[in-house]
Amino acid sequence: MKHSLTIFLITMMIVSAGCQSFNAPLNSVPSGTGTWESAFSVAQALDNQDDSTKTVEGVIVGIPISETRIESSNFDNDYAIAIADLSNETETDKMVYVQLPSSYRTQFGLQTNPNLLGKSIKVTGCLSDYYAHAGVKCLSKIELSAQETNEESPIKETETPYDDTYYKEAIGKTDSTLKQALHDIIDDHNELTYDEVWDALRQTDEDPDDTDNVILFYTGRSQDKLLNGDDVDDWNREHVWAKSHGDFGTSMGAGTDLHNLRPTDVTVNSSRGNKDFDDGGAPHPEADGTFADGDSWEPRDDIKGDVARTLFYMAVRYEGDVEGEIDLELIDRVDNGSVPLHGNLSTLLQWNKEDPVDDFERRRNDVIYTEYQGNRNPFIDHPEWADEIW
Repeated sequence: MKHSLTIFLITMMIVSAGCQSFNAPLNSVPSGTGTWESAFSVAQALDNQDDSTKTVEGVIVGIPISETRIESSNFDNDYAIAIADLSNETETDKMVYVQLPSSYRTQFGLQTNPNLLGKSIKVTGCLSDYYAHAGVKCLSKIELSAQETNEESPIKETETPYDDTYYKEAIGKTDSTLKQALHDIIDDHNELTYDEVWDALRQTDEDPDDTDNVILFYTGRSQDKLLNGDDVDDWNREHVWAKSHGDFGTSMGAGTDLHNLRPTDVTVNSSRGNKDFDDGGAPHPEADGTFADGDSWEPRDDIKGDVARTLFYMAVRYEGDVEGEIDLELIDRVDNGSVPLHGNLSTLLQWNKEDPVDDFERRRNDVIYTEYQGNRNPFIDHPEWADEIW
């Protein structure tokens, strides 16, 4: 292994020395599709290995050590990085290898900067095989994408029909005063029994294309509303804020709050268990786009924002200001066990940006408000409030 790695690194250095555009101006921008303003995806770069000079945007997933392998930890060089369209990509045929000239290695090499793993980056260079693998060579420009810098735009401020009535006391507030105002607004609501939740979920999570079905949360599968229970492939009731995080169980209140409960495949629900939420892990065999490790769960991209906004709601609604009621708090770590904490907060805030509120989420919020509990999830109506509070 050491012998092949040595050969690989020597090859990279030789190729680097022979790259004719190595000294291209750092402010040069290629013309045509794939410019700095409208970068190629990694998939597009893979389809256009024609030696043209383009800009490619992707997520750093490791360093290449052979044509078919990358290293995603214990980095031992700064000569190259591998980028992909997805942060959890493991298949090298969905990556491009980016050769790093010496002028960029101390700033963007993973041995020197291991914290760059998982960051989105833009590179400009020639689309050409690098060590017998699709690549980008002869770099003339490289930098972190806008969402990885302080230039990231905040979530656009929204307006709802409820701002002059339901949210009247919260409008204009920030920080802890906003959190307290929202708590006061959503605190008092009708509480369901755990048995009543079954029928409620049949309405809140109804498939808009087939009203006899519900949409299962983690898998996205449309399933017969009445096929619920404990058998394999049935659906059951998932607590997004895991009920063991605070040990509130299925008691009325936090344990039966519809804003926190979703229909899920029985075995997928079991796999999630009480894991915190964060990026990374191994692919789940039943839920496409879902990844998990020993202490965290990454759901499919389409519901990442839904997860985040659910947990934001729970942390504001349950403040422990009533005797016997739990005080739930978000924290920037995972593996929180049975304490009333849930994470990973920084990841949830990012998911709130990456997966905006959709029509299914809005409809669900309306149904819970008008038909069942009489309170709303403020972070569906105003997702920007999460950044104001946390």
